[in-house]
Amino acid sequence: MKVRVFGHSSFNLPIVGYEFAGDGPEVLVLGGIHGDEYEGVATADGLLESLLQDNPFRLSITLIPRANPDGVLLRTRSNGQGVDLNRNLPTKDWSPEIKNPRYNPGPRAGSEIENQVLMRLLEEKKPVFVLSLHSWHPVLNVNGPCRPQAEAIARLTGYKIDDDIGYPTPGCLGTYAGLERPHATLTYEIERGQSVPEILKIHVPAVRAALQATERIPS
Repeated sequence: MKVRVFGHSSFNLPIVGYEFAGDGPEVLVLGGIHGDEYEGVATADGLLESLLQDNPFRLSITLIPRANPDGVLLRTRSNGQGVDLNRNLPTKDWSPEIKNPRYNPGPRAGSEIENQVLMRLLEEKKPVFVLSLHSWHPVLNVNGPCRPQAEAIARLTGYKIDDDIGYPTPGCLGTYAGLERPHATLTYEIERGQSVPEILKIHVPAVRAALQATERIPS
């Protein structure tokens, strides 16, 4: 395993990733895009510990537990500039309209340094599968051909699989990577309010099951 700093946030905090080299396809796992969703961060941290103890995968896995380190520090959805990173990516449907301060898309598409780091990473790694760990109502939002991974998680969690999160999400990662680019993206919305022990018991094995499903997909 290699520790790598992919860039820095607007507060100059490091965006730290953990690279597990393999001879299989590239996979990217992200936590903490929304800093107030600790469930995703806890799952990513648990996955890191799990892979350090037992990594049977031939996948090349990049894991970033805190993609928005400022937000995680402040316990806010947005980054240090008050921008929702999951509304700021330069998608075809991006809009500068601020309908709700909670979903502030930023002054321009792709303006935020954390998303610039993420865009460079996607271009460098070219992952076949991106898993973005969030929390809300239990749902697995599929963008692009990653239904086998969603089904693997659903078998362990009982979560529903949906191609539509149910409300507009201009500038989101699922659209940017999974629909407008060839990086199938699964947004894993963990049930909000679960305890860390519950998260480690339920969701770390579920993520590992999704990684196993990725290995079974023909190249």
